[in-house]
Amino acid sequence: MKLNKTFVIIFWVIRFLEFKSENLLLIPRNAGPPHPLPLLAGERERVRGNFKYLWLDIFLIFGYDKEIDWKGDSMKIAISGKGGVGKTTLAGVMARILAAEGKKVLAIDADPDSNLASAIGLPKESLDKLSPIASMTSLIEERTGSKKGSYGSMFKLNPKVDDIPDELGVTYEGVKLLLLGCIPQGGGGCFCPENVLLKNLVRHVLVLRDEALIIDMEAGLEHLGRGSTGYVDGLVIVVEPGQRAIQTAKQIKKLGEDLKIKKVMIVGNKVNSEEDRKVIEEGLSDFPVLGHMSFNPKILQADREGKSPYDIDDRIRDEVKGILKELERRI
Repeated sequence: MKLNKTFVIIFWVIRFLEFKSENLLLIPRNAGPPHPLPLLAGERERVRGNFKYLWLDIFLIFGYDKEIDWKGDSMKIAISGKGGVGKTTLAGVMARILAAEGKKVLAIDADPDSNLASAIGLPKESLDKLSPIASMTSLIEERTGSKKGSYGSMFKLNPKVDDIPDELGVTYEGVKLLLLGCIPQGGGGCFCPENVLLKNLVRHVLVLRDEALIIDMEAGLEHLGRGSTGYVDGLVIVVEPGQRAIQTAKQIKKLGEDLKIKKVMIVGNKVNSEEDRKVIEEGLSDFPVLGHMSFNPKILQADREGKSPYDIDDRIRDEVKGILKELERRI
Protein backbone atom coordinates (compact mmCIF):
# COMPACT_ATOMS: atom_id res chain seq x y z
CA MET A 1 0.00 0.00 0.00
CA LYS A 2 1.50 3.30 -1.10
CA LEU A 3 0.52 6.44 0.79
CA ASN A 4 0.66 9.98 -0.50
CA LYS A 5 3.77 11.69 0.92
CA THR A 6 2.01 15.01 1.43
CA PHE A 7 -0.69 13.24 3.43
CA VAL A 8 1.96 11.60 5.66
CA ILE A 9 3.53 14.98 6.49
CA ILE A 10 0.10 16.53 7.17
CA PHE A 11 -0.82 13.51 9.27
CA TRP A 12 2.15 13.94 11.62
CA VAL A 13 1.57 17.70 11.94
CA ILE A 14 -2.07 17.05 12.90
CA ARG A 15 -1.10 14.27 15.29
CA PHE A 16 1.50 16.51 17.00
CA LEU A 17 -1.12 19.23 17.49
CA GLU A 18 -3.57 16.67 18.83
CA PHE A 19 -1.07 15.38 21.37
CA LYS A 20 -0.84 18.93 22.70
CA SER A 21 -4.61 19.38 22.89
CA GLU A 22 -7.06 18.02 25.43
CA ASN A 23 -9.42 16.71 22.74
CA LEU A 24 -7.07 14.02 21.44
CA LEU A 25 -8.19 12.11 18.36
CA LEU A 26 -6.90 8.93 16.79
CA ILE A 27 -6.46 8.95 13.02
CA PRO A 28 -5.88 5.63 11.22
CA ARG A 29 -2.43 5.83 9.68
CA ASN A 30 -3.08 3.15 7.07
CA ALA A 31 -6.50 4.06 5.72
CA GLY A 32 -6.06 6.85 3.17
CA PRO A 33 -7.83 10.09 4.11
CA PRO A 34 -8.12 10.43 7.88
CA HIS A 35 -11.28 9.42 9.72
CA PRO A 36 -11.06 11.13 13.15
CA LEU A 37 -12.44 8.97 15.93
CA PRO A 38 -12.74 9.91 19.61
CA LEU A 39 -10.52 7.71 21.75
CA LEU A 40 -12.19 5.18 24.00
CA ALA A 41 -12.08 5.77 27.75
CA GLY A 42 -8.74 4.85 29.26
CA GLU A 43 -6.84 4.86 25.95
CA ARG A 44 -5.59 8.45 25.83
CA GLU A 45 -2.45 7.88 27.85
CA ARG A 46 -1.63 4.69 25.97
CA VAL A 47 -1.71 6.50 22.61
CA ARG A 48 -0.04 9.71 23.78
CA GLY A 49 3.56 9.77 22.64
CA ASN A 50 3.21 6.60 20.55
CA PHE A 51 5.43 7.33 17.57
CA LYS A 52 6.46 3.74 16.79
CA TYR A 53 5.58 4.14 13.09
CA LEU A 54 7.40 7.45 12.62
CA TRP A 55 10.54 5.83 11.17
CA LEU A 56 8.41 4.05 8.54
CA ASP A 57 6.88 7.34 7.54
CA ILE A 58 10.33 8.92 7.23
CA PHE A 59 11.20 6.09 4.82
CA LEU A 60 8.00 6.78 2.92
CA ILE A 61 8.59 10.53 2.66
CA PHE A 62 11.99 9.90 1.08
CA GLY A 63 10.69 7.30 -1.36
CA TYR A 64 11.74 4.04 0.32
CA ASP A 65 8.24 2.63 0.69
CA LYS A 66 8.17 0.15 -2.19
CA GLU A 67 8.95 -2.95 -0.10
CA ILE A 68 7.13 -2.08 3.11
CA ASP A 69 4.26 -4.41 4.07
CA TRP A 70 1.78 -2.23 5.93
CA LYS A 71 -0.73 -5.00 6.65
CA GLY A 72 1.37 -7.07 9.05
CA ASP A 73 -0.44 -9.65 11.16
CA SER A 74 -3.37 -7.50 12.26
CA MET A 75 -5.97 -7.94 9.52
CA LYS A 76 -9.56 -7.38 10.67
CA ILE A 77 -12.15 -9.59 8.98
CA ALA A 78 -15.92 -9.82 9.48
CA ILE A 79 -17.66 -12.98 8.24
CA SER A 80 -21.39 -13.07 7.57
CA GLY A 81 -24.04 -14.94 5.60
CA LYS A 82 -27.45 -16.58 5.78
CA GLY A 83 -27.95 -18.87 8.74
CA GLY A 84 -26.66 -22.38 8.10
CA VAL A 85 -24.39 -21.59 5.15
CA GLY A 86 -21.19 -22.41 7.06
CA LYS A 87 -19.82 -18.99 7.99
CA THR A 88 -18.96 -20.20 11.50
CA THR A 89 -17.05 -23.15 10.05
CA LEU A 90 -15.03 -20.76 7.90
CA ALA A 91 -14.40 -18.39 10.83
CA GLY A 92 -13.28 -21.18 13.17
CA VAL A 93 -10.96 -22.89 10.68
CA MET A 94 -9.55 -19.54 9.53
CA ALA A 95 -8.76 -18.56 13.14
CA ARG A 96 -7.02 -21.89 13.80
CA ILE A 97 -4.91 -21.58 10.64
CA LEU A 98 -3.78 -18.05 11.52
CA ALA A 99 -2.88 -19.17 15.05
CA ALA A 100 -0.94 -22.17 13.70
CA GLU A 101 1.07 -19.71 11.58
CA GLY A 102 2.16 -17.98 14.79
CA LYS A 103 -0.13 -14.97 14.59
CA LYS A 104 -1.97 -13.48 17.58
CA VAL A 105 -5.63 -14.18 16.92
CA LEU A 106 -8.79 -12.84 18.53
CA ALA A 107 -12.04 -14.50 17.43
CA ILE A 108 -15.34 -12.86 18.33
CA ASP A 109 -18.66 -14.68 18.20
CA ALA A 110 -21.19 -11.94 17.43
CA ASP A 111 -23.88 -14.29 16.15
CA PRO A 112 -26.89 -14.87 18.44
CA ASP A 113 -26.70 -18.56 17.46
CA SER A 114 -23.29 -18.92 19.11
CA ASN A 115 -21.32 -21.85 17.68
CA LEU A 116 -17.87 -20.41 17.04
CA ALA A 117 -16.43 -22.13 20.13
CA SER A 118 -17.15 -25.58 18.69
CA ALA A 119 -15.81 -24.56 15.26
CA ILE A 120 -12.55 -23.56 16.95
CA GLY A 121 -12.58 -26.80 18.94
CA LEU A 122 -12.89 -25.55 22.53
CA PRO A 123 -13.19 -28.49 24.94
CA LYS A 124 -16.12 -28.54 27.34
CA GLU A 125 -14.05 -27.42 30.35
CA SER A 126 -12.97 -24.29 28.46
CA LEU A 127 -16.45 -23.68 27.11
CA ASP A 128 -17.82 -23.64 30.66
CA LYS A 129 -15.61 -20.61 31.40
CA LEU A 130 -17.10 -18.61 28.54
CA SER A 131 -20.10 -16.36 29.12
CA PRO A 132 -21.85 -13.96 26.72
CA ILE A 133 -20.97 -10.37 27.60
CA ALA A 134 -24.48 -9.15 26.76
CA SER A 135 -25.85 -11.20 29.67
CA MET A 136 -23.35 -9.92 32.27
CA THR A 137 -25.67 -7.62 34.18
CA SER A 138 -23.14 -6.53 36.81
CA LEU A 139 -20.45 -5.77 34.21
CA ILE A 140 -22.84 -3.72 32.09
CA GLU A 141 -23.96 -1.73 35.12
CA GLU A 142 -20.39 -1.21 36.35
CA ARG A 143 -19.08 0.00 32.98
CA THR A 144 -22.04 2.05 31.75
CA GLY A 145 -23.47 3.26 35.05
CA SER A 146 -26.91 1.92 34.16
CA LYS A 147 -28.68 -1.41 34.47
CA LYS A 148 -29.01 -3.80 31.56
CA GLY A 149 -32.19 -3.17 29.60
CA SER A 150 -32.58 0.42 30.80
CA TYR A 151 -34.11 2.36 27.93
CA GLY A 152 -34.15 6.14 28.11
CA SER A 153 -31.92 6.28 31.21
CA MET A 154 -28.60 8.11 31.58
CA PHE A 155 -25.47 6.04 30.95
CA LYS A 156 -21.88 6.38 29.73
CA LEU A 157 -21.46 6.42 25.96
CA ASN A 158 -17.76 5.49 26.13
CA PRO A 159 -17.47 2.78 28.80
CA LYS A 160 -14.12 1.22 29.63
CA VAL A 161 -13.69 -1.89 27.46
CA ASP A 162 -9.95 -2.28 26.83
CA ASP A 163 -9.51 -4.98 29.49
CA ILE A 164 -12.49 -7.12 28.44
CA PRO A 165 -10.82 -9.30 25.75
CA ASP A 166 -8.00 -10.39 28.06
CA GLU A 167 -10.15 -10.70 31.17
CA LEU A 168 -13.14 -12.49 29.68
CA GLY A 169 -11.70 -14.23 26.61
CA VAL A 170 -10.82 -17.95 26.64
CA THR A 171 -7.75 -19.12 24.73
CA TYR A 172 -7.45 -22.46 22.91
CA GLU A 173 -4.68 -23.48 20.50
CA GLY A 174 -3.52 -19.89 20.19
CA VAL A 175 -6.99 -18.45 19.48
CA LYS A 176 -8.53 -16.10 22.06
CA LEU A 177 -12.32 -16.36 21.86
CA LEU A 178 -14.79 -13.76 23.07
CA LEU A 179 -18.55 -14.31 23.13
CA LEU A 180 -20.63 -11.16 22.71
CA GLY A 181 -24.08 -12.66 23.04
CA CYS A 182 -27.20 -11.01 21.68
CA ILE A 183 -29.52 -8.20 22.60
CA PRO A 184 -33.20 -9.27 22.74
CA GLN A 185 -34.96 -8.79 19.42
CA GLY A 186 -37.08 -5.93 20.64
CA GLY A 187 -33.90 -4.02 21.46
CA GLY A 188 -32.00 -4.83 18.28
CA GLY A 189 -30.13 -1.66 17.40
CA CYS A 190 -31.45 -0.13 20.62
CA PHE A 191 -29.80 2.78 22.35
CA CYS A 192 -29.38 0.85 25.60
CA PRO A 193 -26.44 0.18 27.95
CA GLU A 194 -25.66 -3.34 26.71
CA ASN A 195 -25.70 -2.26 23.07
CA VAL A 196 -23.40 0.68 23.81
CA LEU A 197 -20.97 -1.60 25.68
CA LEU A 198 -20.87 -4.19 22.88
CA LYS A 199 -20.41 -1.64 20.11
CA ASN A 200 -17.64 0.12 22.03
CA LEU A 201 -15.95 -3.25 22.57
CA VAL A 202 -16.11 -4.10 18.87
CA ARG A 203 -14.79 -0.64 18.02
CA HIS A 204 -11.93 -1.12 20.48
CA VAL A 205 -10.77 -4.47 19.05
CA LEU A 206 -11.03 -3.13 15.51
CA VAL A 207 -9.15 0.10 16.16
CA LEU A 208 -6.68 -0.45 18.96
CA ARG A 209 -5.70 -4.13 19.29
CA ASP A 210 -2.75 -5.26 17.21
CA GLU A 211 -3.76 -8.81 16.27
CA ALA A 212 -5.61 -10.73 13.62
CA LEU A 213 -9.34 -10.37 14.25
CA ILE A 214 -12.07 -12.70 12.99
CA ILE A 215 -15.67 -11.68 13.76
CA ASP A 216 -18.41 -14.25 13.16
CA MET A 217 -21.44 -12.03 12.53
CA GLU A 218 -25.15 -12.37 12.01
CA ALA A 219 -26.51 -11.32 8.63
CA GLY A 220 -27.67 -7.96 10.00
CA LEU A 221 -24.13 -6.78 10.96
CA GLU A 222 -25.76 -5.46 14.14
CA HIS A 223 -22.59 -5.11 16.23
CA LEU A 224 -20.70 -3.00 13.69
CA GLY A 225 -20.95 0.76 14.17
CA ARG A 226 -20.28 3.47 11.61
CA GLY A 227 -17.38 4.85 13.62
CA SER A 228 -15.32 1.67 13.34
CA THR A 229 -16.07 0.07 9.97
CA GLY A 230 -13.24 1.98 8.29
CA TYR A 231 -10.95 -0.42 10.13
CA VAL A 232 -12.58 -3.56 8.71
CA ASP A 233 -10.16 -4.88 6.08
CA GLY A 234 -12.80 -7.08 4.50
CA LEU A 235 -16.36 -8.35 4.85
CA VAL A 236 -16.54 -11.99 3.75
CA ILE A 237 -19.99 -13.35 2.91
CA VAL A 238 -20.37 -17.13 2.86
CA VAL A 239 -22.81 -18.40 0.22
CA GLU A 240 -24.19 -21.84 -0.58
CA PRO A 241 -25.51 -22.70 -4.06
CA GLY A 242 -29.10 -21.53 -3.64
CA GLN A 243 -31.15 -18.42 -4.36
CA ARG A 244 -31.96 -17.63 -0.72
CA ALA A 245 -28.27 -17.51 0.20
CA ILE A 246 -27.54 -15.41 -2.89
CA GLN A 247 -30.28 -12.89 -2.06
CA THR A 248 -29.06 -12.68 1.54
CA ALA A 249 -25.52 -12.00 0.25
CA LYS A 250 -26.83 -9.08 -1.80
CA GLN A 251 -28.65 -7.67 1.22
CA ILE A 252 -25.53 -8.01 3.40
CA LYS A 253 -23.45 -6.27 0.75
CA LYS A 254 -25.91 -3.36 0.76
CA LEU A 255 -25.64 -3.15 4.57
CA GLY A 256 -21.85 -3.25 4.31
CA GLU A 257 -21.83 -0.46 1.73
CA ASP A 258 -24.12 1.62 3.94
CA LEU A 259 -21.53 1.17 6.71
CA LYS A 260 -18.75 2.23 4.28
CA ILE A 261 -17.04 -1.18 4.23
CA LYS A 262 -15.01 -0.98 1.04
CA LYS A 263 -14.10 -4.61 0.40
CA VAL A 264 -16.95 -7.12 0.31
CA MET A 265 -16.06 -10.60 -0.95
CA ILE A 266 -17.70 -14.03 -1.11
CA VAL A 267 -16.75 -17.61 -0.30
CA GLY A 268 -18.77 -20.47 -1.71
CA ASN A 269 -19.61 -23.39 0.58
CA LYS A 270 -21.25 -26.81 0.19
CA VAL A 271 -20.04 -26.84 -3.40
CA ASN A 272 -20.48 -30.32 -4.88
CA SER A 273 -20.03 -29.70 -8.59
CA GLU A 274 -19.03 -27.21 -11.25
CA GLU A 275 -22.73 -26.37 -11.58
CA ASP A 276 -22.84 -25.36 -7.88
CA ARG A 277 -19.86 -23.12 -8.45
CA LYS A 278 -21.53 -21.46 -11.43
CA VAL A 279 -24.77 -20.86 -9.50
CA ILE A 280 -22.80 -18.87 -6.91
CA GLU A 281 -20.44 -17.02 -9.23
CA GLU A 282 -23.04 -16.12 -11.86
CA GLY A 283 -25.64 -15.18 -9.24
CA LEU A 284 -23.11 -12.84 -7.58
CA SER A 285 -21.08 -11.82 -10.61
CA ASP A 286 -20.20 -8.40 -9.15
CA PHE A 287 -18.60 -9.92 -6.02
CA PRO A 288 -14.90 -10.86 -5.82
CA VAL A 289 -14.66 -14.61 -5.13
CA LEU A 290 -12.05 -15.76 -2.60
CA GLY A 291 -12.62 -19.46 -3.20
CA HIS A 292 -14.94 -22.34 -2.42
CA MET A 293 -15.33 -24.98 0.26
CA SER A 294 -16.57 -28.40 -0.82
CA PHE A 295 -19.61 -30.19 0.52
CA ASN A 296 -17.87 -32.19 3.24
CA PRO A 297 -19.44 -34.91 5.44
CA LYS A 298 -16.50 -34.59 7.84
CA ILE A 299 -17.81 -31.20 8.95
CA LEU A 300 -20.93 -32.95 10.21
CA GLN A 301 -18.71 -35.55 11.85
CA ALA A 302 -16.73 -32.80 13.60
CA ASP A 303 -19.98 -31.31 14.89
CA ARG A 304 -21.17 -34.67 16.24
CA GLU A 305 -17.85 -35.24 18.00
CA GLY A 306 -17.57 -31.68 19.34
CA LYS A 307 -14.35 -31.01 17.43
CA SER A 308 -13.14 -28.38 15.02
CA PRO A 309 -13.15 -29.39 11.33
CA TYR A 310 -9.57 -28.10 11.38
CA ASP A 311 -8.58 -31.04 13.59
CA ILE A 312 -10.08 -33.86 11.54
CA ASP A 313 -9.90 -33.00 7.84
CA ASP A 314 -6.98 -32.03 5.60
CA ARG A 315 -9.21 -30.96 2.73
CA ILE A 316 -11.00 -28.15 4.55
CA ARG A 317 -7.69 -26.93 5.98
CA ASP A 318 -6.24 -26.72 2.47
CA GLU A 319 -9.34 -25.02 1.06
CA VAL A 320 -9.40 -22.38 3.80
CA LYS A 321 -5.65 -21.82 3.45
CA GLY A 322 -6.26 -21.02 -0.21
CA ILE A 323 -9.11 -18.68 0.73
CA LEU A 324 -6.89 -16.92 3.26
CA LYS A 325 -4.11 -16.52 0.72
CA GLU A 326 -6.51 -14.88 -1.74
CA LEU A 327 -7.98 -12.73 1.03
CA GLU A 328 -4.56 -11.45 2.06
CA ARG A 329 -3.79 -10.67 -1.58
CA ARG A 330 -6.98 -8.63 -1.96
CA ILE A 331 -6.71 -6.59 1.24
